[in-house]
This record gives sequence, C-alpha cells and structure tokens, in this order.
Amino acid sequence: MSQETGDGSGRTTGSGRSVRHLDEVDRRILDELVRDGRTSVRTLAERIHISRTNAYARVERLVREGVITGFQARVAPEAAGLGTSAYIALTIEQNTWREVSAELARVRYVEHVALLSGEHDVLALVRAPDNATLRDVVLDRVQHIAGVLSTRSWLVFEEYDGKQSPWQ
Repeated sequence: MSQETGDGSGRTTGSGRSVRHLDEVDRRILDELVRDGRTSVRTLAERIHISRTNAYARVERLVREGVITGFQARVAPEAAGLGTSAYIALTIEQNTWREVSAELARVRYVEHVALLSGEHDVLALVRAPDNATLRDVVLDRVQHIAGVLSTRSWLVFEEYDGKQSPWQ
C-alpha cells in the first residue's frame, strides 16, 4: 500500500513524487527559464502568449511549490579553470550515507553527489583544475572519509546537455 496521502489539490507526499501536475503553460515557462534564467516576466509572457500577471503568478507559484528551486548562472567548467572532470563511484559501509554525504559536501571540487542503488552506493561528479588535483581529491580526501570502503573513477572526455531534456 502506498504511503502517499492526498489533500484534494492534486498534491501527494512521498519521496520523489511530483508536488503537482504541470500543465503545458508551466512546462513552457520552465523551458524558457532553463534556456535563459534572466528572462524578464514581460518577455516570458510575450514568448508564451500569456498576460504578464499570469506569467508572474505562475512563476511565483512554481517557486513557492519548490518546482523552481533557484536561478543561477551556468558555468563552463573548462573556461572557469576546471579542465578535469570525473565521476567517482563510492562503495560505502551500510548505514553511513548521512555521514559520508556530509563529508562529501565539504570536499572542494565535488559538484554533485547522488545516492544510488546497484553495484555502487554513491556517485560524485568532481571538477578539478588538473589530474593532480583530481588525484588528491580522490586519494587524500574521498578515500579517507569514514565509511568509504572503495572508489572507482571514470574520467570525462567530453560532455553535453541532452537534446531530449523535458525543459529544452
């Protein structure tokens, strides 16, 4: 039986569940803001063919409901001096996720961390200035975190955003 509860608004609770159904206008707003987070509400309304009041209210609602979690610059790692990227898979002791993730959050150059199911327990994206720094991050910082049993690294040669993203 599901542990979700409904409140009559289309909302559900539970890990990984959508807060609400996004309609076509919401999705178009997200498309535009992902493409350019600096877009004004006026321009957004014009591109989507809705009123400024409607655009403003929808963006505010999407922020309030946690669909939009912030607005930020997208940085090109190499241009910013981070020319070496790697995915680091960690195998950790059972029940140490909270402690390991708290320590990983303090490791410089770790950009993203995800808890996984499968062969490895954690996947971290590391962006470093060079291979020597990457080596230090993995061998001196990550492998010395209490609860980390082993690591496996994959260097990233090239990367791009997917063309089939639901927001672009």
